[in-house]
Amino acid sequence: MQTTTPINIAIMGIGTVGGGTYDILTRERAMILKTQGIDIRVAKVLDRSVDLIVKRGVPAECATTSLEDILADNSISIVVETMGGVEPAKTFITRILESGRSVVTANKELIAKHGKELEPIAKKTGAGLYFEASCAGGIPIIRVLQQGMQANNLTQIFGIINGTTNYILTKMAESKLSYGTALSDAQALGFAEFDPTADVGGHDAAYKLSILLTLAFHTHIPYTEIFREGITAVTAADIANAAKLGYVIKLLAIGKREKGKLEARVHPCFVPLSHPLSSVRNEFNAVFLKGDSVDDVMLYGRGAGSFPTASAVVSDIAVCAKSAAHTYTAFSAPRHLINAAGSAGEQTVGDGSSGAPQSALAPAGTVSDFESAYYLALTAEDRAGVLAGIADLFGRFGISIAQMVQSEASNGTASIIFLTHATSEKAMQDALSEMKKLKAVKSADSVIRVL
Repeated sequence: MQTTTPINIAIMGIGTVGGGTYDILTRERAMILKTQGIDIRVAKVLDRSVDLIVKRGVPAECATTSLEDILADNSISIVVETMGGVEPAKTFITRILESGRSVVTANKELIAKHGKELEPIAKKTGAGLYFEASCAGGIPIIRVLQQGMQANNLTQIFGIINGTTNYILTKMAESKLSYGTALSDAQALGFAEFDPTADVGGHDAAYKLSILLTLAFHTHIPYTEIFREGITAVTAADIANAAKLGYVIKLLAIGKREKGKLEARVHPCFVPLSHPLSSVRNEFNAVFLKGDSVDDVMLYGRGAGSFPTASAVVSDIAVCAKSAAHTYTAFSAPRHLINAAGSAGEQTVGDGSSGAPQSALAPAGTVSDFESAYYLALTAEDRAGVLAGIADLFGRFGISIAQMVQSEASNGTASIIFLTHATSEKAMQDALSEMKKLKAVKSADSVIRVL
């Protein structure tokens, strides 16, 4: 008979992800022992009330509301954090790492904001800090970046990494739901929080992109340096126009490293129906990687939900339990040049609170004046010479029109849709500023980048 000393763990937070983790560990304990050779036992579960923990099916003797109970139990070697948010999670994790115990967390906000502070504590005490579940739900993207791409210099990482916004945009496109109704459905299904700001505002995707780029490019990329724009301004008209033109709208996270320059951005995007990302529906996620040796790699799976995310948590627990020495990342590495060709200076970077750029001293190589094609929807006077004037303005800023569609006029105005060829963000923003001065242009209704 196989005998293995149990590995005692604690779970802090018995909500959606913590509950799923507890269920998997108890349900699959024998399978994990058989396949991995480790016997994982949940010794403590912490939450705000013992009653809440017990109602979740946890034995009363394992329930606690105090971190001190976990720290006092010397048999516990791994602590799982699934509470979310920055505090008290940061304080709890700091104390756990200082005690020499390893931490597994699903907390993308905490890792994006404070991974640079937490990892040195783990290194000092020899503890592990694992966060596979912080990005893209059940997709093992972090394990791939750390253990599957060593032969590559990665040049691109982009995709759909927020299940809530993808669900909303899918329902707006396929079921013709309004933004508000689609959001309510996402909340009812547990894909969106009561306060959905982090998801629909692009914050969640920016946290994840910060983590992924830090791992992919081996230098810490703060989330505050990521250009960010959410989906709240996407309208039903934009969704319909995208379909007419052969596109679908997705919230994309995009990172590129080329010629010593780094792009990091999160924003809605027109995705061609011919691209694999266009078929990623509902709460599913997909991530593309491009390496100089492997070329293109795509990872696809559920990006939200109790068991998909808990699957990633349990994977980290198993890896942590079997590791003789823990691996650390670029969070605690010194900031370095992305490429020798890069040069420090005054750059324009996202301010972390909106899509609007601000001037700030950026790290070497970081840029926000990226290139993209654009979708632009205008309302303008329906009279001779208006289109010529708009085309002339585009020409003055070096913007080439790829396609133009004008709707039937109503009350003396018409809706005009433009798709441009690739141009710089600065050129487009400067052109829009000038366009607002044209008397014939009543409004610039939508501007969305095109993949």
